[in-house]
Amino acid sequence: MTKGKPSSPAIALACSAERAKAIAGELGFPLVIRPSYVLGGRAMEIVHDEAQLARYIAEAVVVSGKSPVLLDSYLRDAIEVDVDAIADGKDVFICGVMEHIEEAGVHSGDSACSLPPHSLKDEIVADMERQTKELARALNVVGLMNVQFAIQNDDIYILEVNPRASRTVPFVAKVIGLPVAGIAARVMAGTKLAALGLKRPKLDHIAVKEAVFPFARFPGVDPVLGPEMRSTGEVMGIDRDYAIAFAKSQLGGGSRLPLSGTVFVSVKDSDKDKVVAPVHELAEMGFRIIATRGTKRHLDAHGIQCERINKVLEGRPHVVDAITNGEVDIVFNTTEGAKALADSFSIRRSALLNHIPYYTTLAGALAVTEAIKALKEGGLTVTPLQSYVGKRPQKLAETA
Repeated sequence: MTKGKPSSPAIALACSAERAKAIAGELGFPLVIRPSYVLGGRAMEIVHDEAQLARYIAEAVVVSGKSPVLLDSYLRDAIEVDVDAIADGKDVFICGVMEHIEEAGVHSGDSACSLPPHSLKDEIVADMERQTKELARALNVVGLMNVQFAIQNDDIYILEVNPRASRTVPFVAKVIGLPVAGIAARVMAGTKLAALGLKRPKLDHIAVKEAVFPFARFPGVDPVLGPEMRSTGEVMGIDRDYAIAFAKSQLGGGSRLPLSGTVFVSVKDSDKDKVVAPVHELAEMGFRIIATRGTKRHLDAHGIQCERINKVLEGRPHVVDAITNGEVDIVFNTTEGAKALADSFSIRRSALLNHIPYYTTLAGALAVTEAIKALKEGGLTVTPLQSYVGKRPQKLAETA
């Protein structure tokens, strides 16, 4: 595990197409590429080869000395983490550590996340908190601060540091039962953290934030997730159990999870081994499994009974026909590369328009499988938020 000074993914700046190509040769693919100054991940992409890089340079942005692009080494299979904190220039109070459910590469505003973390090691969480405090002091932050980390093979990387409030603040405040924005305002007005008597709440519950998307309102839009933010809102599910909290977040976002029926599976090669476990679990729960040729071959090799269904390009009847006819109840579809994305667009779009839950990341497929299992075993209970965080927020010490 990374200790000592914070580290970040390899990064470089390009002011010409030739320089961008040279950097790609040095850093290797895949790369995260973006204009120098963006909000919400606008025009950010993950490129996997020289052809995609050339298209991005030619079409997405104008590259010159006045408008360079940034190229970051993409961390495969990494877990992204948000940390919100309040600092007064000396002391630092950690408000919350949020583990993203979708892997790094999906914009933080579009990824579901859990507070507290549901799978990270305690020592990794503690080291991120330590690094956050050191960063706050070094930057002399007074008020709110947000740090985004990525965890890859137990190594901690810093993605960005924002000396300001993050969109996660309302979520964090509800989960921990503290008026986070109000505290930060008092600190910015001169009150010291020590004078407020803050105590780190011990949580016996877990909350999941899920993004809400407007895809259905825009004809022709692909609902696949990536580094460019596309959500327009968010909901929260809270429970004593992570899987049930995730299920509640899906219900809040408008997805009704099936407890039986048919699962369609088509995943990229790098996800085939990892998708075996959730698909096997769904099959054990009585779900019928259908898959495209390559995914079926892999599932067959692992003893999972499934039926083959055609891709759209392979002719009818195909998977989109099955979705439209109401023969599919949940979709797992992960892909990468421009051609694969284009070929599978109609699958995701049909699931969206027919109100069928669909998951375009492996992490999402894993989480929803846990949620379905938990729902089948116990179901949902309705409980007021105050039963988790107390009848009123933690009372702060009075200051002059």
